[in-house]
Amino acid sequence: MEITKLLDDFFADYPYLDGDDQALITQAWELMCQKRGDVRRLCGEAFLEHPIRVARILASLQLDSPSIACAFLHGSMEELGFTADEIERQFGKTVRTLVEGTSRISALKLKNKTIQQAESIRKMFFAMVDDIRVILVRLADRLDKMRSLKNFPIEQQRSIAQETIDIWAPLANRLGISYIKDELEDLSLKYLNREVYEQIKNLVAAKKGERAEFLDSAEKALYSAAQQAGLSVEIHSRAKHFWSIYQKMKKRNKGVDELYDLLAMRILCSTVHECYTLLGLVHTVWKPLDGRFKDYIAMPKPNGYQSLHTTVMCDHGRMLEIQIRTFEMHHIAENGIASHWLYKKGSGKEIVNADHLSIINQLKELSKGRFSDEDFLARIKTDLLGDSIYVFTPKGDIVELPALSTAVDFAYHIHSAIGEKIVGARADGSIIPLSQALKNTQVIEIITHPQAHPTQNQYNSVRTAKARQKIRAWLQANEPKDASEKKDDGEKQSPIQKQTHHRSTLPEEQTRQFDSAVLKIRVGDTTNFMIKFAQCCEPMPPAPIIGYVSRGRGIIIHRTDCANLAAIPDIQNRNIPVEWEIPVAIAQPTKKKKD
Repeated sequence: MEITKLLDDFFADYPYLDGDDQALITQAWELMCQKRGDVRRLCGEAFLEHPIRVARILASLQLDSPSIACAFLHGSMEELGFTADEIERQFGKTVRTLVEGTSRISALKLKNKTIQQAESIRKMFFAMVDDIRVILVRLADRLDKMRSLKNFPIEQQRSIAQETIDIWAPLANRLGISYIKDELEDLSLKYLNREVYEQIKNLVAAKKGERAEFLDSAEKALYSAAQQAGLSVEIHSRAKHFWSIYQKMKKRNKGVDELYDLLAMRILCSTVHECYTLLGLVHTVWKPLDGRFKDYIAMPKPNGYQSLHTTVMCDHGRMLEIQIRTFEMHHIAENGIASHWLYKKGSGKEIVNADHLSIINQLKELSKGRFSDEDFLARIKTDLLGDSIYVFTPKGDIVELPALSTAVDFAYHIHSAIGEKIVGARADGSIIPLSQALKNTQVIEIITHPQAHPTQNQYNSVRTAKARQKIRAWLQANEPKDASEKKDDGEKQSPIQKQTHHRSTLPEEQTRQFDSAVLKIRVGDTTNFMIKFAQCCEPMPPAPIIGYVSRGRGIIIHRTDCANLAAIPDIQNRNIPVEWEIPVAIAQPTKKKKD
């Protein structure tokens, strides 16, 4: 009777599931009752309570009946005592595919992101390409596991929490399911750093009354401003979640009691136009903080997230972070990939319209490529699960890259041929070193030359696995064997790096013996530039020099006192600081032989 009531309560809470849906779900539930109805877990809990909770998480995202049936049947099929053929005969091919996919992932050991675990992680992520619902079921399973982590042996709790913060929380973030991401992060912190977790918890609890009074006053001020402007809004206030506070503590090297921007407010409205109107109203009520505004409506995150973010200084010097979005944007922000679900009854197909999500496209690209274990793990860690920046092409297209990516990473993202021939780059119209990390919202323009090629310096500075793989392949194919063997991890120094780079201080008569073909020009930390020496001033070391970025001819080197510089078109915007770099073997003075 109690088991039957669990399912009845489930259907009562999620009325979007109609008769056909309920029939399939009931069939799956009855099979599990038959197989495990009398079983209890080591902690004493009934075996069936976990799958019904997983089903509730999926139903809160309004997923389809095959996904919820899979929630009841997920896990290792061998342990549950049925075969894939049995599943297909009773529930159809779709449910079989989902159960097989979740069963394979359940058997994987993901405790450490090491080379030894590369194949396990590879299988898990590639399962997403076949059917995203496989990962959604596993995310729901992981969330319930974290909620129940106290029931696990103490020695397992930390490893499960570490795996969650390394893999599952970032994955939920990339799929745009913010409420699952936030809860996974907070629960992980509880078991990874209990002391800090309790400090944050106690501070938030101690200031609950004070916070409520302040936020109530702030809400009234905004409701009043919105009403005067004829806008109907909903306002929700909260303290930031614990993991977010913890990250601020680490970033600023401060204790939790030293942080002041711990409060957040969300304003929901009906249209995009109203979002920007409300932004103006917020900035008339309180003073915005410089550099703390982000427009994710005009430039959505790759997971579909849209919102306006601003931080303001309220009364008595209190900071408040405010998000402004439409109701539809909020639904997408909370439910992510699930909000794009297209469930077509009677069509025989249940599909996710997720091709616009960058993580899906990146996974498809990964599934087609051939990567070593090291490259694959690096790409998962940086390209898929790491922090991102968003930059623009000159045509206005948005490019997502891992944080700290360089112009070389950008070039390889556009096309491998562009990355291989890059000689320079502009960010917002200004020349930048190829080793310099790009910043959010910059417009990046790549300068190429047909005779350019990848270098060891580029390999050492790039962040994306694709750029590392392509550069390493070129260097191994074109450099001497002893040099190419140094490309194993990008951290060991190459023979070139071990040389002492310096400017020449040789007298002018001695520099005349240098062949310009072997002279190098350094821009920042980079030397791989196609250069030409101007014939008008014939620059030679150690004369001070300046570079002019030409169109299609690389960098033209002039002496800084060249009389023709002033006549070069747009020299003010197209000059670049350069310096001599003379190889050690050449820079050594030649000793005269004794008679």
